[in-house]
Amino acid sequence: MTTATGRLTFDSLDPATGAVVGTHPIQDAVAGGRAVLGGPESVRAPFVDPVIVEDVPEESVSVREETFGPTLTVKRVADVEEALEKANASAYGLAGTVFSGNARRAVELARRMRGGMTAINSIISFAAVPSLPFGGVGDSGFGRIHGADGLREFSRPKAVSRQRFALPGMNLTSFTRGQKELDRLVRLVTFLHGRRKR
Repeated sequence: MTTATGRLTFDSLDPATGAVVGTHPIQDAVAGGRAVLGGPESVRAPFVDPVIVEDVPEESVSVREETFGPTLTVKRVADVEEALEKANASAYGLAGTVFSGNARRAVELARRMRGGMTAINSIISFAAVPSLPFGGVGDSGFGRIHGADGLREFSRPKAVSRQRFALPGMNLTSFTRGQKELDRLVRLVTFLHGRRKR
């Protein structure tokens, strides 16, 4: 999808997205809340104009699921704790933003927000920092791109071991070991790690 002059345009690679945006959050949001800008008429294939709705019920599809479109749902809350509780109640957790005039409080809230990324007083600023991992939690997926964690996604841990020296009378890593060698091992482990009588 591409943006052009304030509209969202769906290219031929994903023609179904326009239909999803049209039926997915907008009609549901307008039915349960109040449209401040736009509405169902904002979906005019292949364009979707911005839509802002407010006071949408918490159980609404537009609140509980991803919108995949230029939609914004505004919810009034009593305080920041209620806002954080509602934000963290979602099954999704890709990214969020905290706006505050108090930097210390903003960092505290950002750390408590359930999500893979959180920006403070900006929109998706984390995406512009290549050293920061980019990815979500919950139903927003798994894995990361960017940063050291992103590089690890293209690697795999592997353990390699070798016997550096032989223990006399203990050929433990061979199928030819016998009962005497196992008995010696038990006595050694018991001596080193077993409970000793006082």
